Amino acid sequence: MDARFASLADQLLLIERELRVQGWWDEVSPSPEALSSVEPFSVDTLDFHQWLQWVFLTRMKQILEQDLPLPTVSGILEMAEMVYADRPQESLGLRTALKKFDQLIVNAG
Repeated sequence: MDARFASLADQLLLIERELRVQGWWDEVSPSPEALSSVEPFSVDTLDFHQWLQWVFLTRMKQILEQDLPLPTVSGILEMAEMVYADRPQESLGLRTALKKFDQLIVNAG
């Protein structure tokens, strides 16, 4: 098991918490068609917060639970900074959690 798993699991919980705190957590899943987008961050079918909840968090939890190899790169913070450029204060907690996630992925210890 990768030594970063516990820290990454904590970051995933923080990301989920921030989505919930900001009201960006959906109770109903997007359609299967929306979730099957092949575009980066599903930009053609989902809002960024939906992608975080339904694609990113789901996939990362599977990786951790099944002890699969972690990604070797992550640029989620960069996307979040573009998406939330007009809401810097509102998105600060989420961007901070995503920055730490990116750092954990890049620093393969």
